[in-house]
Parts: sequence; structure tokens; C-alpha cells
Amino acid sequence: MSVTDVDRRDEILGWARDHDASAAFLQLGDPSLSHELTRLADKGAETIMLIGISLGPLAPGHSWLRRIAAHWWRERPGRRPEIQVATRLVTTPDALADELAETRPLTGTEPGLTSPAWEQVPDHVRQVLICRGPRCTAKGSEETARAVVLGAMEAGLGDDDLLITHTGCLFPCNQAPVISVQPDDVWYGNVEAAAARVIVRDHLADGRPVETYRLPR
Repeated sequence: MSVTDVDRRDEILGWARDHDASAAFLQLGDPSLSHELTRLADKGAETIMLIGISLGPLAPGHSWLRRIAAHWWRERPGRRPEIQVATRLVTTPDALADELAETRPLTGTEPGLTSPAWEQVPDHVRQVLICRGPRCTAKGSEETARAVVLGAMEAGLGDDDLLITHTGCLFPCNQAPVISVQPDDVWYGNVEAAAARVIVRDHLADGRPVETYRLPR
């Protein structure tokens, strides 16, 4: 379901193999949910069961699984398979089998991908770019991202304050994990979780860049 789940791809693929299933991702990971649904439908699947997996606190709401799948279902030309969706998210491998027994079918009446609330660019003060490229991911940027998001929540920073964005490579790879704060044009390197919490507290909440982790420009 979440960006952080992509970092645990091998673990999730192992769960899928244990249940004769496949895996797909709502964001950043490949294959996307829409791509995997198309692959299964093109192979002739008549019924597809979706079970959302969330291994951390940063996943979107369960409703997004139904929303994305329903969009694909409505847009699918020709024959469409029946899609059953588990009613709860799975957080441990032991819970996976339990979810097989409780599902609800898609009806095609689920909300679409647009909403009046998502029409305008958000009124954020700063955008925080968190590198999720290969080197930063290998150096722990999953925990960096988690610390930024949870730290922002603890500091009371909302959508009008920050737009937190996961990115591909930001290039000063030797300084991984890297984050960038715009429009301040402040870049930070070696941002492990503890450093991220300091940056949230001092820079993002109080407006004081943290020189300890700041990269030269």
C-alpha cells in the first residue's frame, strides 16, 4: 500500500509465493496494481482477490485499494473479471490467510480518482524531497522518510506547512540518505532517522536550518 512497503518487496513477494499469488504496488513500486490486474485479466482470470498489505504507519487508507481497483475495472475494455477485496489490511504474514475468508466485491460504484478537494496545488510553505534512489534506500532512507512524516505529525505540521515527496536519485549519492528542503534551497546529507527528527524540529517547524547535516551549495 505505501512507499515504505516497496522497500520490503522481497518479503512481500515471499508471502505471495506462499499463497500462489502475485504482488503489486499502489505507488512507486513495479508492477503497479493496474498493470498487474491487466496481466491477470489478459491471462483469462475470472476472479481476482485483492488483499492490501501495510507494513508500517505510512500507508494510505484501505479505501484506496478499492478506489484504484475500481478505476481500473471501469476503464477495462471488454470482459472484466470479478474482483473481490479483503475488508482489512494485512500487517503480518500470519494474518494473510485470515483475510482470505472476508471479502467484498467491487461494484463499479466506488469513488473515482478525482475530488474537488484535490483540484488545487496545496498551500504548503515548504516541499521536502526525500531521496528514495538505490543508494539512499540502501543507506536507510525508508527510516528517514518515516521519521520526517512522524516528526511532522508530532510537531503539528500539516498540508499547509509541508508537502513531503519521495523522489528518485537526487545525485549527491555519497552523502546518502539525502533530503532537500525547497524553496529554502537547503540540502542535507547523511540524514538518518535521528538527524531527520532534528531537521523537522529545528528547520521545518522553527525555520532554522541545521548546519550539522547541511550540504554546501
